[in-house]
Amino acid sequence: MDLQTHMTESPQSAPRPDGKNWYAVHTRSRHEKKVDGELKAKGVDVFLPLYETMSRRRDRRKLIELPLFAGYIFVRIVPHRDRILEVLKIKGVVRIIGKTPTEPFPIPEAQIEAVHRMVNSDLLISGHPYIKEGSHVRVKAGPLQGVEGILMEKRGRHRLIISVDMLQQAVATEISIDEVEPV
Repeated sequence: MDLQTHMTESPQSAPRPDGKNWYAVHTRSRHEKKVDGELKAKGVDVFLPLYETMSRRRDRRKLIELPLFAGYIFVRIVPHRDRILEVLKIKGVVRIIGKTPTEPFPIPEAQIEAVHRMVNSDLLISGHPYIKEGSHVRVKAGPLQGVEGILMEKRGRHRLIISVDMLQQAVATEISIDEVEPV
């Protein structure tokens, strides 16, 4: 069972008794911290996962905190129209991710908890492109750099599948998920 499936089936993702759920809020570029502060000032339960990295300025190096998910923060609210509008009125908020502006998609509690635990751990973390089994990927480095194929998982290990359509056959090799990027 993959992590995504495990997390969505977790008993922690059951509805909360207070009716509050986590929702993803899309923000304007580089407005995550400002939106976070304004929502907290209004008493909204907010989660802005950050990670530390060295700044990329030429003249000096400095440790800075950046959003783990650029352009997004998470809010835990009751999905009532008034509460949604309160979030949407904050300067820098673009939208709440959902079917319509007033029907946001809830995020399972277990997924937010997992991100929270990673951020609060002493582990070195960074963002990573979302790659799902069966996705078309390209190898980023090494002897297979530039090769494209399909990412599959077999017995807990990732494999890159290269198809030769004319022969209706394929070849596979084991690969680290860190070595591929989505195409």
